[in-house]
Amino acid sequence: MASRVAGPELAEEQAALRRVATLVARGVPQEEAFGAVATEVGRLFLADVVSMGRYESDATVTLIALHLLGEAADGLKNSFSVGFQWPLGGKDLSTLVFETGCPARIDSWAVATGPLADYAREAGLRSAVGTPIIVEGRLWGLVSVISRQEEPLPADTEARLASFTELAATAISNAEARTEVAASRARIAAAADEEHRRVVRDLHDGAQQRLLHTILLLKLAQRASQHGEEDVPALLAEALDSAEQGMAELRELAQGLLPGVLTHGGLRAGVKALASRTPVPVEIEVSVGRLPAAVEATAYFVVAEALTNVAKHAHAEHAEVTARIVDGTLSVEVRDDGAGGARTDGSGLIGLADRVAALDGQLQVESPAEGGTLLTAAIPLPN
Repeated sequence: MASRVAGPELAEEQAALRRVATLVARGVPQEEAFGAVATEVGRLFLADVVSMGRYESDATVTLIALHLLGEAADGLKNSFSVGFQWPLGGKDLSTLVFETGCPARIDSWAVATGPLADYAREAGLRSAVGTPIIVEGRLWGLVSVISRQEEPLPADTEARLASFTELAATAISNAEARTEVAASRARIAAAADEEHRRVVRDLHDGAQQRLLHTILLLKLAQRASQHGEEDVPALLAEALDSAEQGMAELRELAQGLLPGVLTHGGLRAGVKALASRTPVPVEIEVSVGRLPAAVEATAYFVVAEALTNVAKHAHAEHAEVTARIVDGTLSVEVRDDGAGGARTDGSGLIGLADRVAALDGQLQVESPAEGGTLLTAAIPLPN
């Protein structure tokens, strides 16, 4: 069967792509975008069945969008609906695409095998083309076009269908990004709430109690002085000691929020202080001056977490910290020669990734099992 795309048909196809692209750009719910892809493809290709499937981790496929036409609708509508699942296996379209990650076609369901082959034959379906949905480099699902016509689908069907699967992939990628941003913001908010509670608790249990004790001692000293008692000097000395301890606790609390060496000396001084407390020798190359406060603090905590992990888990003999500005972006790297195989799903690294993402940056961890770990943070600097 020759291609039908020429003149008005080409204009119609471009219009259909624009309609879907507009929905994707508006960020409509995935279900609406998927339904639009299935409907537009069904109209353009005069297909009897258009379906979209999502590959699941348990080697099944979930139907996420469906467009049926004519007699195919009568034969399949009672068997298939959105949410229907079937296992991979045999020689069917979803399995072929899954195994190759490439477009696939079946020019005759008479030779097809697998869970869906019998359904297709009973519905009188003859040829089919499927193209993969690739999201961020991974195989996510497929879009299938199936026809009852005796002649196979045109040779350019795969290429034409790919334009629609790309739009579907964009819709999925956008939705996943929105979900991750929402989750990241929730984690940041939860971490901020926990930090607020910690500060309140530390103030109440530490400095506040010291201050109350100091006030009590001063009142006792005042009363003793009014009555000419001899223990005034001892009370004043104890009050002074209590006040000094309270001051020390406040200083420790303030350093826990943001170290003074960082606020006064910048990132270079902060990294040197961290390295001096790390049991593993650390080579430092920080070629940046003062930075915006938020960027400076985030970079500091990236290095702090990385060096803590080096000391606790890496069994390393040497570490390196570098920080430089490249094309308006602060690049921070912490490398060690340890055991490798670091977990990236720990709360510390997830929290760091959220903190870096809050500044529109990215955090990456490379830690192969054969050894060595490299943590890289890229943080764009404000104009």
